[in-house]
Amino acid sequence: MLLISIVLFVSGAVFLHRRRRLPVTNWPVLGMLPDILLNIHRIHDFITHILTLSDGTFMIKGPWFANIDMLLTSDPANMHHMLSKNFHNYPKGPEFRNIFDVLGDGIFNSDNELWEIHRKTTMSLLKHPEFNSLLETNIKNKLEKGLLPLLSFLSSHNQEADLQEIFQKLTFDAICVLVLDHDPECLSMDLPFIQCEKAITDAEEALLWRHILPEKVWMLQKRFGLGKEKKLSEACKIFDEFIYKCLDQKHEQKQEEKFELLTLLMRGFEGQRGTSGDSRKFLKDTLLNLIIAGRDTTSTTLSWFFYLLAQNPIAENNIRDEIKKHLGGRKWGSLGVKELGELVYLHGGICETLRLYPPVALDHKSPTTADVLPSGHVVDEHSRIILSFYSMGRMEGIWGEDCMEFRPERWISDGGGIKREPSYKFTAFNAGPRTCLGKDMSLIQMKMVAAAIIYHYHVELVKGHEVCAIDSFILQMKYGLRVRILPININRASDDFGLLE
Repeated sequence: MLLISIVLFVSGAVFLHRRRRLPVTNWPVLGMLPDILLNIHRIHDFITHILTLSDGTFMIKGPWFANIDMLLTSDPANMHHMLSKNFHNYPKGPEFRNIFDVLGDGIFNSDNELWEIHRKTTMSLLKHPEFNSLLETNIKNKLEKGLLPLLSFLSSHNQEADLQEIFQKLTFDAICVLVLDHDPECLSMDLPFIQCEKAITDAEEALLWRHILPEKVWMLQKRFGLGKEKKLSEACKIFDEFIYKCLDQKHEQKQEEKFELLTLLMRGFEGQRGTSGDSRKFLKDTLLNLIIAGRDTTSTTLSWFFYLLAQNPIAENNIRDEIKKHLGGRKWGSLGVKELGELVYLHGGICETLRLYPPVALDHKSPTTADVLPSGHVVDEHSRIILSFYSMGRMEGIWGEDCMEFRPERWISDGGGIKREPSYKFTAFNAGPRTCLGKDMSLIQMKMVAAAIIYHYHVELVKGHEVCAIDSFILQMKYGLRVRILPININRASDDFGLLE
C-alpha cells in the first residue's frame, strides 16, 4: 500500500511539473486562445515547443463557445496511421473544403471519386515520356534568359536583392509556362509586380487564420470584407481573371501537334463538372491547385536552402565540388535530369532543408468515424487534427540530438548513395496515397536551379537582416531573404551564358 502511494505521489508530481512547463494555459471561457494569439508571430516554433514537452501530441482547447479545439501531433505513428494505414477514415472532409474554399474542386480539396480522377489524370501526364524533357527545357530556358542574367546584373552592380522574391517569380513563370502554356515574365530585370503571383501569398496567410479564429468570426469578416478575408476575396477574383484569360487565349490559338500540358489537361478532364456543375470552373480550380503547388513548394524550399547554405560554407563547397566532378570540364548545361540525380550531396542538402523547413508546415485532418490514434488519443467525426510537419523535423526522438543541425550527410548511405527515410518520418511530400504527385518534378527543378547558382555564385546574407517564417500554412520568409550575389570566378561569371548550351 505504501509503495502504491509513493508511485501515485511521484506520478502526480511529475504530471504537475510537466504541466507547469507547458507554455500554454487553459483559461476559463477563453481556453488557450490568448497564448496562441500572443505567439501567432512564431506559431510553428510555438507548436513545436508544446509538442516537444507533450510526447508529440497535445490537445489545444479553444474558447468554450467557439468549437475550435485542435489535436496537435507530430508523432510518426499517428502520421502513419492517418496518412497510410487508416487513410480512408481521414479524408479532406467538408470542414477542410469550407476552410480551403479558394481551392474549389482541385486535387488538394477533393476526396473519393473526384480525387481518384484528379490523381489518375495528373499522374498519366507526369509519367508521359515527353514530360521530363519539356520540364528540363522550360527550366533551362528560364535559367538562361531570366535567372542567370539577373544574378549577373546584381553581382556586377553589387546590389542587394530579395532572393525569395526572385525564386517566387522564377517558379511562378515556370509553372505557368508548364501548365498554362503562358509566360507571365515575372522574372525580368525590373522584377515587375504581377497581381496573381502576389495574390497567392495573401490567400495562404488568410487560410491559417481560419484555423485560429472561430468560423463565425472569419465568415463575418468574409461577408463584410474585413481583415485577411478581404485580401482572400480579392485574391480569388485575381486568380479567376488570370486563369480564365489564359484559357481564352488558348482556345483562340491554332492547336499544334506537340506535347502541351494544358491541352492534355483539357482533354483529360473533358466532361468533368465537379460540385459546381461548371466544367470551366472545374478546369480553373484544377489549374489553380497546380499553380500554387508549383510556385510555393519549390520557391520556399530554395529560399531556405540558400539561407542554410550561407551559414554552412563547408556544405556549399562540397556541393560545388560535386558539381565540378560530375561535369569533368564540360559546360554546366550538360547536366541533365539523369546527371542531377547523381548529385548525392546536393540531394542531401535539399532533403535537410525540407526536413527543417517543409514548405507545407501543417496539414488538417478529421476522421469520418470514431478512432483511437496510436498515441492513445480518442478522436471522432467532430475532431480537428493538425499534423505539424514542421515540428516533426525538429524532434530529437525522431532525428536524434543533432536534429537542429543542417547535415546533408544525414541523407547519404554508408555506400555513398542516397539514403531513404520512411514517408511517415519525412513528410515534406506528404505520405501514403496522397504523396505529392509532383515530388520528382519539384526535386528536378530545385536541383537545376540550385546547381546553376552554386556553380556560378556564392550567396551572402545581408548582415542584420531578420529571417523568420511567416504565420502561414506555407513556410515562406516573413521579410524575404536579403542577399548579395558574389561570383565564384569573376572572369567566368562575366562570360555570356553559353554555359547553358
